[in-house]
Amino acid sequence: MLQSQSLSHPSERTDKPDSQVGSDSLFAGYRRHQGAWDELFAADGEPHPHCRLLVERLGQLRSNEFQNRRASADLVFINQSITFSVYSDRRGVEKIFPFDLVPRPVAASEWDRTEAGLKQRILALNHFLYDVYHDRRIIKEGIIPGELVLGSKCYRPEMIGFEPPGRQYVHVCGTDLIRDTKGEFLVLEDNGRTPSGVSYVLENRVVMKKVFPQLFQHFRVRRVEDYPQRLRDALFSVAPAGAGDPPTVVLLTPGPYNSAYFEHSFLARHMGIELVVGRDLFVEDDVVYLQTTHGAEKVDVIYRRLDDDFLDPEAFRPDSLLGVPGLFRAYRAGNVTLANAVGTGVADDKAIYPFVEDMIRFYLSEEPILRNVPTYICDRPSDRAFVLDHLHELVVKAVNESGGYGMLMGHTSTEAQRAEFREKIRANPRNYIAQPIVTLSTCPTWTDEGSAPRHVDLRPYIVSGRSTWVLPGGLTRTALVKGSLVVNSSQGGGSKDTWVMENTR
Repeated sequence: MLQSQSLSHPSERTDKPDSQVGSDSLFAGYRRHQGAWDELFAADGEPHPHCRLLVERLGQLRSNEFQNRRASADLVFINQSITFSVYSDRRGVEKIFPFDLVPRPVAASEWDRTEAGLKQRILALNHFLYDVYHDRRIIKEGIIPGELVLGSKCYRPEMIGFEPPGRQYVHVCGTDLIRDTKGEFLVLEDNGRTPSGVSYVLENRVVMKKVFPQLFQHFRVRRVEDYPQRLRDALFSVAPAGAGDPPTVVLLTPGPYNSAYFEHSFLARHMGIELVVGRDLFVEDDVVYLQTTHGAEKVDVIYRRLDDDFLDPEAFRPDSLLGVPGLFRAYRAGNVTLANAVGTGVADDKAIYPFVEDMIRFYLSEEPILRNVPTYICDRPSDRAFVLDHLHELVVKAVNESGGYGMLMGHTSTEAQRAEFREKIRANPRNYIAQPIVTLSTCPTWTDEGSAPRHVDLRPYIVSGRSTWVLPGGLTRTALVKGSLVVNSSQGGGSKDTWVMENTR
């Protein structure tokens, strides 16, 4: 299940119609959201310069033609079993992933700056992880309160003093971005443990090329198809000393009942590596082996889609049936690389997130390229007092929850809900942060009433080994239901293909 905690202003008011071609065309009668940045149209109703030709081409489609292409896209998703799981739905857990055919364009020049900001951010986060498990300079110099770091649910004392290959902790990161009303990208949160969703980026592009082959003849859109190879190369580059040539890499999944199992199998297949569950692996003399029909094969790198707690019943949760006994010993002995590293969760703890801009200044001596959303830390007395007095106009989040769980949307909450959260915050302030309501950007999206603005966010994927690469664009998640304040798939959200646009031909 794709998860997001994107924030949106409750208003759905729109401006005057943006006139684009005929009365039955795709964008006929489209009205921009009054208070949000629109991804295709400027305030005067004209397309942004980088997507002018795209709007022109798409605007030539009549509604019935667009509907036919939507039906073709749905058929591709059904035939290829592109699904996600919703455990709370009694009608069945497997759902075809909702996909909107209007792409979300990003200008190449704008993307280049965003990419630089993401690389800067992941470099600082890796410095931070090495530091907090070694010298703790950032704590000693008073940049981040020690109790926030050491008191994090995701801080792993077992990692103290250990250095992963290449000092690389976060091999794959999904950083969630939103645009403010001026169109500037802001970082909403970092997902540095087992971020999901990249398979939908790749499948969305395949579907778009099948449904709109002519569009790709007119535009230079940066490729996303390289992701599996880039990830495999990054994992090869951080294999431990003594690894095979090439190293043996496997993808460790919790199994077919996991909400992201489609993605696990998709990535393993496209990377050309084995998809394994815990019982397929065993440890002997601190070395990890894969059981095959030809005998035991030494494993060098494990791309794990399994949380820390379940990795090894000897080191973490003894009741875990998903992990591999002795795996953490083999990891500490330097005989296998785990990606992402154990203990990376402390870097995407929501109470640590407000300090990432300070990390960049501290470790890199640079100003942050990408800014955070302003955040109140409830463990800080002054912040807590403000939050308790302004719950009706803030979004409150539990620091280790996701997907809308443990969250209060203040502007739509009841007095009883706010009273409940006041007690929760007072009882455990470390567990909560709060943010102002941010107006997400919108993008034209097909609805039962035709094209209408729907709120979107963006999750780019950063892949790091000995070097760092950013997937061009990433996953645009869309609130398909009018008035929806979240974009995760389990609550009616879908996705769009994200186009990083070069100059048109």
